[in-house]
Amino acid sequence: MSQINISNLTFAYDGASENVFENVSFSIDTDWKLGFTGRNGRGKTTFMKLLMKKYEYSGSISSSVNFEYFPYDIQDTSMLTMYIIDEICPDCENWRILKELAKLDINEDVLYRPFFTLSNGEQTKILICAMFLKENSFMLIDEPTNHLDTKGRILLSKYLNSKKGFILISHDRDFLDGCTDHTLSINRNNIEVCKGNFSAWYQNKQMQDNSEISQNQKLKKDIKRLEKSFRQSAEWSDKAEKCKIGFDPAKTEKNINRRPNEGAKSKKMMSRAKAIQSRQSEKISEKSSLLKNIEISDSLKLSPLKYHSGNLVALRSISIEYDSKIICRNVNLTLKNGECVALCGKNGCGKSSIIRLICGENIKYSGDFYKGSQLKISYVPQNISGISGSIADFAMKSDVDESLLKSILFKLGFERNQLSKDISELSEGQRKKVILASSLCTQAHLYIWDEPLNFIDVISRIQIENLIKVYKPSMILVEHDNAFIKNVCDNIINL
Repeated sequence: MSQINISNLTFAYDGASENVFENVSFSIDTDWKLGFTGRNGRGKTTFMKLLMKKYEYSGSISSSVNFEYFPYDIQDTSMLTMYIIDEICPDCENWRILKELAKLDINEDVLYRPFFTLSNGEQTKILICAMFLKENSFMLIDEPTNHLDTKGRILLSKYLNSKKGFILISHDRDFLDGCTDHTLSINRNNIEVCKGNFSAWYQNKQMQDNSEISQNQKLKKDIKRLEKSFRQSAEWSDKAEKCKIGFDPAKTEKNINRRPNEGAKSKKMMSRAKAIQSRQSEKISEKSSLLKNIEISDSLKLSPLKYHSGNLVALRSISIEYDSKIICRNVNLTLKNGECVALCGKNGCGKSSIIRLICGENIKYSGDFYKGSQLKISYVPQNISGISGSIADFAMKSDVDESLLKSILFKLGFERNQLSKDISELSEGQRKKVILASSLCTQAHLYIWDEPLNFIDVISRIQIENLIKVYKPSMILVEHDNAFIKNVCDNIINL
């Protein structure tokens, strides 16, 4: 057991106007299974790469361990998988390799296949196994679930739970809860490390947020009351001061002690006004220290169109094939107005093919397929590569309102300076949010989202969950985040 100590860490990308990290200090135990969470674009992957000494920085990072980073950059994917493993972990005994593969339900025969022939999920599992075959290393694991189906995520979570000594970036709540015992979070204004998995951290954060919101509301009332008291005291002080300076002999008592009395009264009123103003300043100062890490402010909104018929889509005994190979068979699905349906199943079982059929692509199928006439669909694809340019340009190309798009992105955690960046400069999660926000700007009868949450941070997932529960749009989802599916879907179709 040893410590990784970060002291006064400051870093900014070349040409950037703001620091990603500024005078950050904390410590990590190398035995911890550390979940790493925070909004997209806050610097989680950047921090991993700083540990790997990929960038220059000021401050210090000290440790007695070597760091290993996933995903590995595989230069030659035509190599046999066993040689890929050997490059990562040279001279590792074969029995150790087979033992690790068995834990993730991977057959031995993949070792003798070219790496590029493996599915994305198989590649992920192979590289994770190779990583943990290395000894005396601290593992930095960056979003391993993006290419894993639900079963694969459960297996990998159990696998990681049997290990120790890693930082894991993931946005899947069930996955994090299953394999972490500490949480590192990048908040809006600080970084904190706490004991417990994601759910423990999130529950504690909600309690802190609610306490701050309650305290903030109380202070607002106190400040308003003190403002009123200050104005009254200031008015009384002004009146007393005027009486001290002069008086009307016809209206004012001609007492020789009147002037000193008026002076004392004026001084007392002025002193009281200053005391009230001082208390008001203290309350304002206390109020300004609150709400700095509150993530969710305004709720997301959606304006789905109501379809004139009860059923939007119906599939009866649908089978799809490619090159004489059956992708899926006997799929039955009916989507009614206001329903949210999830398509679930392992990778390659035909989920995306079903979605593309519904969206109107020329997919060869057998069975009965019904789609309502003049049905307006808003589609979010898996693949987000190729989008670039400014957010304003993207809004114009997508025929959505630029102001509304930016407003939704701001609610999803974008900082104002990020709204003016080129989309290609944003993190993968932020680019995915641009696509999702565009869909939320669109009035449609049916929303079809194909793995919309890949790279999307947990706080944003919860916001989107709440949106679906409140507005109840007609929706078909392909998603492997089990917690999200359980919270929003009316029906689950297993392929």
